[in-house]
Amino acid sequence: MRQSLGTLWYHDHREAHTAENVYKGLCGFHLIFNEYDTGNERTGFRLPSYPNFDIPIMFVDVAIDPVTYQASLDLLQNGGHLGDKYLVNGKIQPFFDVHKRRYRFRLLNVGPSRHYQLYVTNPDNPAQSIPYWRIANDGNLYEKPLLVTNVKLAVAERADIVIDFAKLTAPGAAAAGATRLWLENRLIQTNPRKPEKELDPAGTVKNVLLEWRIGAPVADASRELTAKTSFAPITLPPLPPIEETIVRHFKWERVNGAWACNGKFIDCAEVRFVMKRGRTERWIHETGGGWAHPIHNHFVEGRIVKRNGKVVGPGSQEYCRKDVVALYPGDKVEYWVDAEDYVGVYPMHCHNVVHEDHGMMMLFRVDDVGDTNPVP
Repeated sequence: MRQSLGTLWYHDHREAHTAENVYKGLCGFHLIFNEYDTGNERTGFRLPSYPNFDIPIMFVDVAIDPVTYQASLDLLQNGGHLGDKYLVNGKIQPFFDVHKRRYRFRLLNVGPSRHYQLYVTNPDNPAQSIPYWRIANDGNLYEKPLLVTNVKLAVAERADIVIDFAKLTAPGAAAAGATRLWLENRLIQTNPRKPEKELDPAGTVKNVLLEWRIGAPVADASRELTAKTSFAPITLPPLPPIEETIVRHFKWERVNGAWACNGKFIDCAEVRFVMKRGRTERWIHETGGGWAHPIHNHFVEGRIVKRNGKVVGPGSQEYCRKDVVALYPGDKVEYWVDAEDYVGVYPMHCHNVVHEDHGMMMLFRVDDVGDTNPVP
């Protein structure tokens, strides 16, 4: 139960055509409830009830063709794609009517290449710093909620957040008196290679994903979150002693004008390594200085233990189980992963899906024997 998943998604995965198909909408959410995260705010963890107050939000940036008015994608560009309009659940910069109460929003960056740093902004007072609770990452609940002012998402990363529109807009609160709030991406990215380190100022119309229009109060039976709130029995599984793990190295890089891992492109007939079911492995992900790569592995999950030599511990938004490792230029990330459930052959790839379509993917297998190949 401590490894249960909640916010999943699925998408078309046709080899060499994933980017265009996902970009055009062949994807969707798959939400899973259980006896703790029940979907009913009167039971279990008492998170806001689905579907009225538990809202999936899927976003993509598109380039609109000025002649056809359709979303366009240049298939000759293999570095990535950036659009100039945000679509949220299929609509350009929509609004959503909310009541003064708590809501759960499940955020998903579909890509294909843009990274996001998401803030809640009062457009009528952009100087306000507005906090909210983050409760999950990549489908997995945290051990306890984190109070944050922003969330950074690479392609395919997810974040479940809880916003209390009643508490935030009350007299003396962070957004006192606000009648509308924006979900705003302030991370500057002008090149599909990577985002910049700088942010746009708050309250910039072009950066708005979604506007919440705040109405009257309604009944709210969901639990008020605090830093002491526990989601036990959801906990991080303990790490085994380091000598009981094997190490594999993955270098994600540009090769001969396309995209490779450890110098090799995808070969759909080749399994590059074999995981032993039940054994923990340490994967070292690295990339060079020019590109960002969100690395996603199917059907197995792990923990980011170190990022550039620094231990990832409690209080970090990456302190959880994940299936996406965001690599930014020059990063070296230590990721401990195991396969507990399913045998079979699965892909691992860069989720800048334009890179995936141009070679940056490999196949691995899970069985009960495994191998120790250090550089697949």
